[in-house]
Amino acid sequence: MTGQIVFDPLLPWWIVAVLGALALGGAMLALWRGLTGWALRLLAGVVLVAALAQPSWQVEDRAPLADIVLILEDQSASQQLAERAGVTADAADRLEAQLLARAGTEVRRIPVGDGTGDAGTQLMTALSAALAEEPRGRIAGVLLLSDGRLHDLERAPDLPAPMHLLLTGQADDWDRRLIVQNAPAFAILGEEVELTLRVEDDGAAPGAEATELQISVDGEAPQSFTVPIGEDLSLPITLPHGGLNVIEFIVPEADGELTDRNNRALVQINGVRDRLRVLLVSGEPHPGGRTWRNLLKSDSSVDLVHFTILRPPEKQDGVPVNELSLIAFPTRELFLEKIDDFDLIIFDRYKRRGILPSIYLDNIRNYVENGGAVLVAAGPDFASADSIYRSPLAEILPAEPTARVVEQGYRPAVTDLGHKHPVTAGLLGADTWGRWMRQIEVTPERGDVVMSGVDDRPLLILDRVGEGRVALLASDHAWLWSRGFEGGGPQLELLRRLAHWMMKEPELEEEALWAEATGQTMRIIRRSLGDTVGAVTITRPDGETEEVPLEEISPGRFEALYEGPDIGLYRLEEGEQSAVIGLGPAAPREFEQTIASADLLEPMITGLRGGTPRLEDGVPGIRTVRSGRPAAGRGWIGITPRDAFETLDVRQSPLLPAWLVLLLASALIVGAWLREGRN
Repeated sequence: MTGQIVFDPLLPWWIVAVLGALALGGAMLALWRGLTGWALRLLAGVVLVAALAQPSWQVEDRAPLADIVLILEDQSASQQLAERAGVTADAADRLEAQLLARAGTEVRRIPVGDGTGDAGTQLMTALSAALAEEPRGRIAGVLLLSDGRLHDLERAPDLPAPMHLLLTGQADDWDRRLIVQNAPAFAILGEEVELTLRVEDDGAAPGAEATELQISVDGEAPQSFTVPIGEDLSLPITLPHGGLNVIEFIVPEADGELTDRNNRALVQINGVRDRLRVLLVSGEPHPGGRTWRNLLKSDSSVDLVHFTILRPPEKQDGVPVNELSLIAFPTRELFLEKIDDFDLIIFDRYKRRGILPSIYLDNIRNYVENGGAVLVAAGPDFASADSIYRSPLAEILPAEPTARVVEQGYRPAVTDLGHKHPVTAGLLGADTWGRWMRQIEVTPERGDVVMSGVDDRPLLILDRVGEGRVALLASDHAWLWSRGFEGGGPQLELLRRLAHWMMKEPELEEEALWAEATGQTMRIIRRSLGDTVGAVTITRPDGETEEVPLEEISPGRFEALYEGPDIGLYRLEEGEQSAVIGLGPAAPREFEQTIASADLLEPMITGLRGGTPRLEDGVPGIRTVRSGRPAAGRGWIGITPRDAFETLDVRQSPLLPAWLVLLLASALIVGAWLREGRN
């Protein structure tokens, strides 16, 4: 029980002060004039002013509250190394027992695991959340049981009591780690990309100067190199294929090091083409010719070479050759010497006119078989005797013309197989596409028919020839879509997919298996032209395997979600298809630095008068220290009692009852009057 004087003025304090000043001024005036009752006048003014302030005697009944000590147990991944987890749990138990043995002390044990994703150890975030749930006036101390490797120091709260870091780990711990300092997300195929690596030894390392480095691409057999320790290593790499390339770097575990979890790193780089080099070979001019050229020139990533015949051999107009402004086209250089420089060759209504000898066309056939790509946009000439089918190109073309040209309106349609093929799958709005007015009748000999025209005749046929690819579009009226005839159609998207499929982009392969990662969850995707696919066999980083069934979500596309239990490289296999994917960061943040250290927290702890003892020296004792005094010493740490209390009851009684104020004031005023009247 405690008591104190409190005031509850009837008027604002400034008015009370003014009235007090007037009373004092009146008394001083009486003194100056020699009135003998000035002292009684002053006392009467003091009584009246005090009555306006309404002083009361307040008595409180208080119940003392226990002090609260927070114990944060770091249970992050780095705390599972060596014997840290057991040491931490044992120390927390012993500290809790010491604290509970003290009268008026409560303990809050707070486990702190890994943060979401790759956030690392979030000790300060957990401490802030704990402080938000407890009265700050009762916090007597904060004990952190950790290796000191936290990743949210910027969120440290303002503490009202000492904080101590009880450091886990051993003084002789050492660890070797692999650091990827520079790794681009994208790289151009055929060009070197430079990665910067570094191998470092932390802690009480034995002082080795070099170690082995193994490099594996897409899960293939690794290559080994000897690299120095403690020096930056520039590593030039040329990506082997487009799409996702998974590169794994491994440093073998050394004897005595703390962990090998940071001895490997995954780098995932997307391979992209710099520019698409296209050779457009045009025949007789027609409305669609300009459309093809405009379409290709509108894409800044396309380098276009357009070969067209402006003056055919049969043209006889009597103009001397030396007066023509035409420049002879370098056909030999293009079709013999530099044909392999092109990614795609397009024949747009081209027919044999004696301009390109058969040896040139035969060289194009070889170009396709060795990995090139040819797209034929067929017009009426394809059905004639001068058709390029009547040339060495017949060996690679997927269909033979019947010599019939169908001249009637029809709406192009995607076939059942086309709904599964990545080139035409998902092309929406087929019912609203504009009509085409001409189709060349062909007889398919091989390949996949993905679009049909008049009476379900083949319209677009795709085929693989040797290492290359061929596409045959049996119409020269695709340009009607680009002109918006009857609403047009997806010409740009169709041709973009065609070009990427012919460039062997992984996302447009008919038979493909890949995965997309989000954190530790991967979406497994299998594309197939078949009706069913088998389960995917997943090989985890620890070597264990498991099978995951796939579900068809659209024609030819099968998917499944899989939660990876570990960070690292996963291998996927289904039939003849295989893929690799890395889950988690290139180097987990929790294992970037594993040697226990108080360096990060020491400035903050020093400012709070705390200490950073090592648990390997024993669990420290706990003492009581006053606020502002050093709270740590050899073998002990301190907490500051807060003397917090809970008010159970409050009683107030006035110091100046109204009758007493009236009596005192009247007596003093009358006394002053009588004294001055007697004089």
